[in-house]
Amino acid sequence: MKSMASGKKKNPGSLARRPWWIAAVVLLALAAGGLVFQGVRNWVSAWYQGGPGPFEGRSAQGENPPAASGAAPVITLEETPPAWNGTDRVTVLVMGLDFRDWQRGEGPPRTDTMILVTVDPVAKTAGMLSIPRDLWVEIAGFNEFNRINTAYFLGETYKVPGGGPEVAMRTVENLLGVPIQYYAVIEFSAFERFIDEIGGIDVLVKERIKISPIGRMSRWLEAKPYHLDGAEALAYARARKTEGGDFDRAQRQQQVIFAIRDRILGFDMIPTLIAKAPVLFQELKAGIRTNLIDPNAPPDQLVSQLQQLISLGMLVLEIPPEEIKRGVIGPPDYVSLVTLPSGAEVLKPVPENIRLLRDEIFTGTSVVGPSVTAETALAAAQREAARIAVLNGAGVEGLAARTAQFLEGQGLNVAQVGNADRLDYLKTLVIDYTGNPYTRQYLKELMGLTGSQIISQYDPSREVDLALILGADWSPP
Repeated sequence: MKSMASGKKKNPGSLARRPWWIAAVVLLALAAGGLVFQGVRNWVSAWYQGGPGPFEGRSAQGENPPAASGAAPVITLEETPPAWNGTDRVTVLVMGLDFRDWQRGEGPPRTDTMILVTVDPVAKTAGMLSIPRDLWVEIAGFNEFNRINTAYFLGETYKVPGGGPEVAMRTVENLLGVPIQYYAVIEFSAFERFIDEIGGIDVLVKERIKISPIGRMSRWLEAKPYHLDGAEALAYARARKTEGGDFDRAQRQQQVIFAIRDRILGFDMIPTLIAKAPVLFQELKAGIRTNLIDPNAPPDQLVSQLQQLISLGMLVLEIPPEEIKRGVIGPPDYVSLVTLPSGAEVLKPVPENIRLLRDEIFTGTSVVGPSVTAETALAAAQREAARIAVLNGAGVEGLAARTAQFLEGQGLNVAQVGNADRLDYLKTLVIDYTGNPYTRQYLKELMGLTGSQIISQYDPSREVDLALILGADWSPP
């Protein structure tokens, strides 16, 4: 995947302040109004104005050390924001945080919200997966387990390459096996300000809930429709004291994102946002950090990047709600509540079930891997050109060679033929190492496989993209 930003390394503290879904509403709304080149240049000028925001000019070393070992991390991470070519699908880790943690001298904040969002510009589909903050996972580069919401904190504290966003992206990537190219970190004040700018949002409260807007008195919302302003919408999205706790909250956060979309489209607010865009952009940029574009690029390059982002955002607004799949990693299927020796309660992932949910949200929307335009499953797989290893796992002489010949006859790219790690597989398996949904889907149809026989195991260091392990249930035609 190429890059929306330049390939040079950047200081993580100086990255652009642009979240995926605010960009999809604010920046990209400009395209609908017939924005001309000079209009984009005005945005470029606005980009270079103004003082430092929450993500600028701050030491990443916090006063509150990591709760686990506290040892110096073993880091091999390197931030290399890819560029977007206008057709490749885009996957963004959206993180919400409370910058007041930093202001109170508690060190870099932990993420309060994590949502993995992906968009396929060709198929016009999207997916959203909410990740609970207490999920107990291995933090990328640190050789230790911790709550997933500490990934950002640890990256900022130890000033690793790419900072907190990079560590968070790689941690989620390792958990889900989904390649993540971009991130957007949103400080809550920017969220509130944007909601107020569009005149609030309408939500249907499904159960009685107490909200505590920042700087206001707490109040109860009954199970009925409400119109919420920015502070109320944030409090509604963050409330945890319901029967479902964090998992109800994840559902509400997705509800709020859709309410923003409905507000923009339902009230034809794009012309208004166009008129207010320069001022609104200047106010919001201090509370947003992202690698979707490179703020240090020369003006002409930045104009091109903004225009691409505008196109992406308008496409997002055009995707029908039914084409946006949503999921939450929650109980009872995807996590279990466990108590650590320290007495702390955390959420232990159920990997096999999370993989199925991941496939439903991501592969089911054709959003993992390169975008292609094709009329048939075979044509899509041929264009994807995944390097396939055909491995004999049944112990039947010549099985791998005959199958490889059969697949090559279909126009697939067989890069390796040999034996599997053992020869007693009863069922055929497909293991996808780099995200190849079209090849997976074609093999599934061709060989009559079930969803449980398709496994994603993200490992870009492999010499092949996909391994086909042939079991006793398969015989080539």
